[in-house]
Amino acid sequence: MAISVKPPVPWYREPWPWLLMAGPAVVVVAGFATLWLAVSSSDGLVVDDYYKQGLAINQTIERDVLAAQRGYRAEVALADGGRNIIVRLASAAGELLPETLQLRLVHPTRAGRDGLVLLRQHGPGFYEGTGPVLTAGRWILVLENLQPDWRLSGTVQTPGRTTALLLPENAK
Repeated sequence: MAISVKPPVPWYREPWPWLLMAGPAVVVVAGFATLWLAVSSSDGLVVDDYYKQGLAINQTIERDVLAAQRGYRAEVALADGGRNIIVRLASAAGELLPETLQLRLVHPTRAGRDGLVLLRQHGPGFYEGTGPVLTAGRWILVLENLQPDWRLSGTVQTPGRTTALLLPENAK
């Protein structure tokens, strides 16, 4: 009886070395993907000078108090995904309204998406402006004069609600 001997198969034709190398290869690729994400995206929540921002809180509170003293409140209507913005500003009797306002559109977690819109008066208490298209999610709206001495704030959820009521922080 003749014994048949198979010729040896080269290592690269065997499945086991490839199976053993697949795990570390996947980990290396995942590591490079994580590195790319870490380098290309910003940490929008990290503040460089937290102490200075903490001191600025008192100034922000004073702006809310001044808006409440003047009796300011505003209604904001967003149309066309946020591109067209109409604001109706009301104040206490006899209060002179500014000609120009600014509306900050603040994304709660991504500072890179924030926007600033200049609003021009088109009638007593009515302001209009053109802003950026808002992505889906929650947005914080901050209305203030150009100095800025006072401010009103509120939130809007896009694409659902297209109107928001803005009040001083301490009046909520």
